Amino acid sequence: MNDKQTEPSELRRITDLGTLKAFGHPLRLKIYSTLRVAGPSTASQLAAQVDEAVSLVSYHLRKLAEHGLVVEAEAQSGDARERWWQAAQETLSFRHEDFKDSPEGVAAHTAVVRTLIAARDERYHTYLDQQEAWGAEWRKAADQSDFLARLNPAELTRLNADIHALIKTYEERGKAAEAAGDTEGRENVAVHLASFPFRL
Repeated sequence: MNDKQTEPSELRRITDLGTLKAFGHPLRLKIYSTLRVAGPSTASQLAAQVDEAVSLVSYHLRKLAEHGLVVEAEAQSGDARERWWQAAQETLSFRHEDFKDSPEGVAAHTAVVRTLIAARDERYHTYLDQQEAWGAEWRKAADQSDFLARLNPAELTRLNADIHALIKTYEERGKAAEAAGDTEGRENVAVHLASFPFRL
């Protein structure tokens, strides 16, 4: 595949089962997530990040590329033998309604969401285990909250849209600041949102 691009597209919604299954493999999720955070990387660099063999990471990169989830990136070094990869989009989404018409689709969607939640939990547990090393300023800034609201579906949809828009402004603000050279004290920050109805 020789589909090089310099910037990932902003958003892609996965609607086909084959792509969802390809993305849902736990190691592929980890590779994709690492590319989103670290930016363009080689299979060797990714293998070190995810603690797997280079040959295995290369195989899964090819599978992700077959579904347009990763693309070749511009070389970041002078070594022409190195193949660089990047996420093909900044954000992926997949919705239950796109897979609800088949039991296989529903099962695949549920499995992928469960795998993502497990990966997010693992990342948060790592922070908890290492929080002393982050220092008082970061510990004070970090947050874990739980809210309860009585909403209808339209209100929940609007709440999610408002939260996403707010987070997007901070993402853009951070990118602009870094582009202007303001990199002091900046770290990757994970913001996880889960909003769903429940009954007692």
